[in-house]
Amino acid sequence: MTLEQALAGSPAPVEILATQTLLSVPFVDFAGETQVGQLVVHRDLAAEIAELFRLLLVERFPIGGMIPVVAFDWSDDLSMEANNCSAFNYRVKVGKNELSAHATGRALDINPRQNPYIRGELVLPEGAQYDLEMPGTLTPESTAVTFLEHCGWIWGGRWTTLKDFHHFEKPAGDSKPS
Repeated sequence: MTLEQALAGSPAPVEILATQTLLSVPFVDFAGETQVGQLVVHRDLAAEIAELFRLLLVERFPIGGMIPVVAFDWSDDLSMEANNCSAFNYRVKVGKNELSAHATGRALDINPRQNPYIRGELVLPEGAQYDLEMPGTLTPESTAVTFLEHCGWIWGGRWTTLKDFHHFEKPAGDSKPS
């Protein structure tokens, strides 16, 4: 799809939409086949995200899917249910009224079914499990975690009040080397 198609219907302000770019990146799916997916990301983070997926492809780290969230009618729940790797989605944080880092394209979710959001009894997507033995699961030693943290990203798997194992975000203005 084109960038215009990937942003169609987003409620984001024009100034945020203008900072987004569309990446097409190869990845290995859970059947071991190479696919090409697309992510809408903040243009300042495109090189880091492209390099991340190059590293994951070399290591054959499986990805559930990679389709811009417009294909899910901008529903984070539907995107997670499909085990979709995603980035830009103009939305608020789970259970809050403040914008998520996804709202500016400065966040990335990888394999939500293997790497769920867990806060007490709430697990998203519903029925997901965090099992370190399962392919596609992120751990503190995973290439995705170590590479992105080196680049200044924050991994939700390190949070203490909740765990968001599929979530990475990079604060604006972070100038760590990539």
